[in-house]
Amino acid sequence: MTQASRIRARQRLGKYRIETRLAQGGFADVFRAYDTIEGIRVALKVPQPELLSPSLLEDFKKEVRLTARLDHPHILKIKNASYLGEHFVIVYHLGDGALSDRLTRRISFETAFDFGEQILDALAHAHAHRLVHCDVKPDNLIVFQGKHLRLTDFGLAKVSMRTVHASGSGTLGYMAPEQAMGRPSLRSDVFSAGLILYRMFAGVLHEWPFEWPPPGAARARLKLHPDLFDLLRRSLEIDPRKRFRDAGQMYDALVGMRARALRFARAKSRARVTKSSRTDWRAARLRQFKRNYQSALEARLACRKCDGPVSATMVACPWCSAPRKILREDTPYPARCPRCRRGSKLDWCYCPWCYGASIGPLSDREYGDKRYVERCANKKCSRRQLMPFMRYCPWCRTKVKKPTVVAGVKETCPKCHWMVLGDYWKSCPWCAHSLVHGAKRR
Repeated sequence: MTQASRIRARQRLGKYRIETRLAQGGFADVFRAYDTIEGIRVALKVPQPELLSPSLLEDFKKEVRLTARLDHPHILKIKNASYLGEHFVIVYHLGDGALSDRLTRRISFETAFDFGEQILDALAHAHAHRLVHCDVKPDNLIVFQGKHLRLTDFGLAKVSMRTVHASGSGTLGYMAPEQAMGRPSLRSDVFSAGLILYRMFAGVLHEWPFEWPPPGAARARLKLHPDLFDLLRRSLEIDPRKRFRDAGQMYDALVGMRARALRFARAKSRARVTKSSRTDWRAARLRQFKRNYQSALEARLACRKCDGPVSATMVACPWCSAPRKILREDTPYPARCPRCRRGSKLDWCYCPWCYGASIGPLSDREYGDKRYVERCANKKCSRRQLMPFMRYCPWCRTKVKKPTVVAGVKETCPKCHWMVLGDYWKSCPWCAHSLVHGAKRR
């Protein structure tokens, strides 16, 4: 088979018209496309042409056969798989987005619990067929209609009864320790699912070396029912023999505690409301901040220490001064800076948030973005496109000297001269300088 050419927007593949690229993985790209016959939008998974080989093609065919065996409401079914011209294409129903995107916003306890049940229900069905997914992560959980999850991407799955030693396949950050050493099992999927559940309930991702207690454990212990906290701890045991034997056993345990876990969470919520009623001025101030500035600052994350709204670009929490030099939360970008863990686009050469080493480019394609609203001061820069609150140009590494301006804000930090909100913040989120004695007016 000859090497296929790269797919571009507005290209036709059979009855499908390509609209945009949704994701780029290690072996395949996912596109949103319009079905010109059925009149619906779908997701197309296409192997990357430069990597296409007989063995890779056989892996994708195996994924089709494995997924076809699994008939479950929380597993994403394949609509079609065939050759369209010179491309092998797998067609899926198109969802609203991945769980990784949903986790960048606040999530209620009830929704998190529902999502946890759906994840384990899907894995339990796969495990009942002796199938190990090997790549359970938020990117492989697609959200439909805002609250219905479907597990996808069985490309790395192993039939556990006939498993050969794998090569550490999976995704770093959500991979069980034994899987990283080439010994995946049903308990490896339990560990990956436990990481996702912990991320949803505790608000932070438990990271390597997976020592207990993980970040946020003290706060999670206070707000979660003890049985639910113990379930999370058991699923994240380093020794696979101490975990649930499979997702089915973990699912039964989670469903069995649903009523008491929800009652406990609601009681905690009522207690917080009663306590917050005594400090209504703080709540009013927070609501005013969110209404006026949350969107402009992209402050959609929550500080792990005080729960105040923060953005990925902040190096300190402006509400409690907690350091944020390394990003602990998920990022919607397709890559991360290895130094500060903040998001990176595939065509950036340098991290725009810290002065780390070169990170790319990871792709020879230029990607546009509606957030490019500012210009690099270096006239010799190849792109000169900047997003708000970037510290360095991602193309030439030139330091940004002109601070981002937010409409209506006239205060600046006395140290770094970037905009601050002295009426709300305790410290500058860009340099961590204390604002207790006030900020300067422009």
